[in-house]
Amino acid sequence: MKNLASLMKQAQKAQEKMQEMQASLESLEVEGNAAAGMVKVTMNGKHVVRSVSIDPTLIKADEAEVLEDLLVAAINDANARVEAVAQEKMQEVTGGMNLPAGMKMPF
Repeated sequence: MKNLASLMKQAQKAQEKMQEMQASLESLEVEGNAAAGMVKVTMNGKHVVRSVSIDPTLIKADEAEVLEDLLVAAINDANARVEAVAQEKMQEVTGGMNLPAGMKMPF
């Protein structure tokens, strides 16, 4: 019975840490870029794009398609960085618990 109580306390602490981590993701900002930084996208940890920056030399009427592709690449880069940071923070939160593969918190 003590093991169950201990496990429940550990799960509750992990859930509290998870909620703190999720709140911190909103203040997290990552920058994705494409074309060696000529196109930049800033996104928060909740995948909300905060800003887009385009080098003026890229803006030409006949290059709109290229610019669109670069924006997609920069946004996808920012998304990948958010996921990497979120995974890292998740490992910090669940580091003491051996959760089965694929199990997500909160329960």
